[in-house]
Amino acid sequence: MAKVETRQLALINLAHCLTHYSLLILPTAVLVMARPGGAFGPSYGPILKLSTGMFVLYGLFSLPQGWLAARLGRKALLAAFFFGTGASLAAAGAVSSPWPLALALAAAGLFAAIYHPIGTAMLVDAAGDRPGRAVGVNGVFGNVGVALAPIVTGLLAAHFSWRLAFIVPGLICIALGIIWARTPALEHHLAHRNGRPFPAIPPALVRRAVIVLLLIAAVSGLVFNAFTILLPKLLADRLGDNLLPLVGASAFVATLCGAVTQFSVGRMIDRTTLKRVFLPLSLVLVPSLAALAVAHGIAVVIVAGLVAAAVFGQVTVNETMTARYIAPAVRARMYSVRFFVGFLGSAAAAPLVATLYERTGSLVAVTLVLAAFAVVTLGCAVFFPDRREELNPALWEDVSGAAAVAAE
Repeated sequence: MAKVETRQLALINLAHCLTHYSLLILPTAVLVMARPGGAFGPSYGPILKLSTGMFVLYGLFSLPQGWLAARLGRKALLAAFFFGTGASLAAAGAVSSPWPLALALAAAGLFAAIYHPIGTAMLVDAAGDRPGRAVGVNGVFGNVGVALAPIVTGLLAAHFSWRLAFIVPGLICIALGIIWARTPALEHHLAHRNGRPFPAIPPALVRRAVIVLLLIAAVSGLVFNAFTILLPKLLADRLGDNLLPLVGASAFVATLCGAVTQFSVGRMIDRTTLKRVFLPLSLVLVPSLAALAVAHGIAVVIVAGLVAAAVFGQVTVNETMTARYIAPAVRARMYSVRFFVGFLGSAAAAPLVATLYERTGSLVAVTLVLAAFAVVTLGCAVFFPDRREELNPALWEDVSGAAAVAAE
């Protein structure tokens, strides 16, 4: 049982890696695809906009996943994720004109939408009362996907073809789907490992946490996605776009800072309240995004690393918020709603980056707009509850009892 469980959790983490990897192939591949006389045109902006449908469906189809999981099962949905995303990426590498590419990317976004509501819910159920480390490790896998996308895509596109940059991860995704299909389901076992009822948290605190969660989801979804989309182009502009492998390597280093931070944050939030981790990260993010507008040379890599650390660290905090304040029975649905709201923000990222770049000829305006949105995240961090009961759920009973006595 333990061996099968370990394999299942490993595949859930690898699925997170592939989810973020698949969404970020085009932002680097476009640096090769955009050329005079090419099938997709000579300009960065119009080609990048072809990924808009991908992010729209990535957001829209996250909403029904909790409903589908109750009817089809989580294991079947993750199988659909592996095979559907893999086939769509392979199709994207085979097309030769803009609209078929947009359709293939949209299909990849539709299937990739399955992962976060379903995979995260399975992971948190397995983690029990200490979800921080599990979410942190899972976040590292997601960030490795973000970090690998520009460097692997850059190497494949520069030395072979941009087509292989889509086909290779597509085939890997399908291969992992075959392994997943052959792995026994352990959903019931994972969801009931603790056997301990979820604490009765005062409704007012739950409402406050949910309001912050949904507001953060909308804003951080835009900031997260826009940053990961613009990073390859930003580095190309500041370091030299004739050095594509160097651009990919620099993006990898910067994004890896986020992976390291996410793992560290995951361990920290099992030892302290969420607000005490969330607030410092939010304080770092605003000035770092503003500095990214003017940084050049090696400084742009360092500042991008700070932004990645803050952005990705916040993801771990946000996912743990749901685990600590939402009961397991409705957690998958809450993840669906939260990721739906977040991915609507994400869907606006590609057209925002492309449009502002086309109009201004640089990414300065984009980074300043993102810094303004990050101020909203800072406000959410200030408003979020700071409760010691998060670390010892049994204490919520005392809080609920005191509230009942006061009501009488």
